[in-house]
Amino acid sequence: MRRLACGVVTLFLVLWTPLHAQNFVLHAQNLAGDERKAKIDELKGKIFDAHMAQQTFAEGLQHCSELDGKSFFFQLRRRMLNLEDYLRSLENLAKAQVYNPEKRRPWSLEDAKQRWEEVKKQAQEDKQKCELVHSLPELEKRLQELEQNAAASDKPEH
Repeated sequence: MRRLACGVVTLFLVLWTPLHAQNFVLHAQNLAGDERKAKIDELKGKIFDAHMAQQTFAEGLQHCSELDGKSFFFQLRRRMLNLEDYLRSLENLAKAQVYNPEKRRPWSLEDAKQRWEEVKKQAQEDKQKCELVHSLPELEKRLQELEQNAAASDKPEH
């Protein structure tokens, strides 16, 4: 009886192991396909963002060499402004109690600080837009390569 039990267990292991290995391989292939699809989708998203930046930030893109995080593109006046100079201007507006049309009252130091934080953030966003648009050809090339590799690996082998 003991021999029979050992034989059954051995037979089970012999038959089960290839099935389990095949399932493992299929599962690994599915995971690789999902990861590849996620990378392709991420690249497509970046490419879309770059095209949108080209359209919505076209005038600012002309000044990318200056958009290094220390300057920002002021859309209303279509010009570059240095952050440090802008901070001094904000401080002077607050000291002189110049009317702030946004707040409908004179500028305060708190208003100046708030605006300063906004333009610092804008300077970083402008820099990122330039970097993204600059990387567009490389992103499109990588997408094409990934899609070609995905198509090649999805073809059934005979």
